[in-house]
Amino acid sequence: MTFEDTELAALRQRLQHPDATVRRIAVLELADYEGDEHASLFIAALRDSDAAVRTEAARALEAFESPEGVAGLVPLLSDEDEDVREAAAQTLSELKHPSSAAVLLPHTAHPDAFVRVAVLRAVRELRAPGSFAPALSALGDSQAAVRREAVAVLGYLKQQDALPALTRLISQDNDADVRRAAVGAVGYASSTDALPVLAALLAGVRDAAWQVREEAATTLGKLALPPPGAQQAGDALIAALEDAYWQVRLRAARSLGRLRHAAARDPLIQTLTHAISNLRKEAALSLGELGDAAAIPALNGAAEDTDPEVRKAARLALTQIQQGT
Repeated sequence: MTFEDTELAALRQRLQHPDATVRRIAVLELADYEGDEHASLFIAALRDSDAAVRTEAARALEAFESPEGVAGLVPLLSDEDEDVREAAAQTLSELKHPSSAAVLLPHTAHPDAFVRVAVLRAVRELRAPGSFAPALSALGDSQAAVRREAVAVLGYLKQQDALPALTRLISQDNDADVRRAAVGAVGYASSTDALPVLAALLAGVRDAAWQVREEAATTLGKLALPPPGAQQAGDALIAALEDAYWQVRLRAARSLGRLRHAAARDPLIQTLTHAISNLRKEAALSLGELGDAAAIPALNGAAEDTDPEVRKAARLALTQIQQGT
């Protein structure tokens, strides 16, 4: 028997020690050893009578993804100890294998909202097709946190069938964070579905919450819109350049460049003199995207800006315009 084998045998014995502190330290030390064969020991420790041991075991399982491990972590989402619940939720959020979704999805209707949130968060990046229906159903959940996670799942799946429900949330949900998440999630709409989505985003860019307006200004720049819709989006973004919050103005400036909205030239030129340097920078970059030679004099002035990032953006924009003419 090697020295390592002897050490591991000792750790296994310590995992059964009557002192919880000894068991917890054994879990911590076991996590330093490589090899999936140890996963069963961590799974067993999830059922330990001591919350600190369960917490460390839940954290350790982040490195050992398996159906058995996932199944062992799910009950801990309802644990009486907050640290245990949070550790289990964090480990589940790091899952990488789509097959793990099959273990989690039956719990999307769990009576505990914390469990529903954690499960939806865990399946989000797995992009498992089976998560579509549970997430769509969860958009009607009474808890805003659950609805936000459901929106995120649907945003990752990018299925056109979710767009009507997501657009309804933008104008109807009473939680600003849910509306913001929905606004960000609909950016995958195809040109066929873009016009209904546009109507929701135009409402979003006028939302009472500036964070929703900021997200709407960003998403408007991502849509593949036919000409009438592109005109509406551009006009709304020009109006957003006057928003009370600079964060909204910054996203609007960026999106106007992406849309190449010709009518934005003069408003963007005016933004080159704004007191906030990030806004001046975005305005310069967007003018480069527009490619209008009439912006060259203003960009020459911006190339002498006191902020080096603005000067760099202006020079890039000038090069872009000159190469396009």
